[in-house]
Amino acid sequence: MRRTPRALSFDLDDTLWDCDEVIERAERRVYDWLAAHYPRIAAEFDLEAMRGIRKEAAERDPRLTTDLSELRRVTLAWHAQRAEYDPGLAEVGLEVFLAERNRVTLFTDVLPVLQALGRRYPLVALTNGNADLARIGLDHLFTLSLSAVDVGAAKPDPAMFRAVCEALEIRAGDLLHVGDDPVRDVHAARRFGARTVWVNRTASGWPEDLPRAHHEIETFAALHELLEDSGDGA
Repeated sequence: MRRTPRALSFDLDDTLWDCDEVIERAERRVYDWLAAHYPRIAAEFDLEAMRGIRKEAAERDPRLTTDLSELRRVTLAWHAQRAEYDPGLAEVGLEVFLAERNRVTLFTDVLPVLQALGRRYPLVALTNGNADLARIGLDHLFTLSLSAVDVGAAKPDPAMFRAVCEALEIRAGDLLHVGDDPVRDVHAARRFGARTVWVNRTASGWPEDLPRAHHEIETFAALHELLEDSGDGA
């Protein structure tokens, strides 16, 4: 790495843990809760149909794509009204979702590397979603945590990266961003001017129409090694 970064930013979902498994479990938990307490909703819509309702709501109001909790609250309230239940169930249902959504299992190599890197760099969490580091129990490792709700825009919009640099008083080139998504993480951060690390745990192919990440790793151990060599490599 030609230049030692002054701060590291990390995507959360699918970078620090497997997101699909978490969301699937959380949505199933909400559906089972609805079936037990508000059966008219579950009788009319299965889980896949409810996902479709959320997709349609986001298409009608794109602002909801930057606040996924509000998207779930709005659609739960819609279901409640349609089934002639108290719309207040939406708040409780959202909490049922968030409680399960924030019960994550880190990839096994993540925690020791974050702990080690946190002793050398400010660590920043950046997410388009609604993961809550305090509820997960990781907030003590990060200097700053920003979501799409916080900045009013979701990656790949540069607003989130800009907010990091402004908060830490660093230049774009001083930031190293680590993430799994070629577009939302790597390409977005690179266009902003940050250095980039693509976490490719599944040996996926890189999109042909995008410039590659500055660095590609399969494990967080490789990230630690990369940063140990800062200033010595290419």
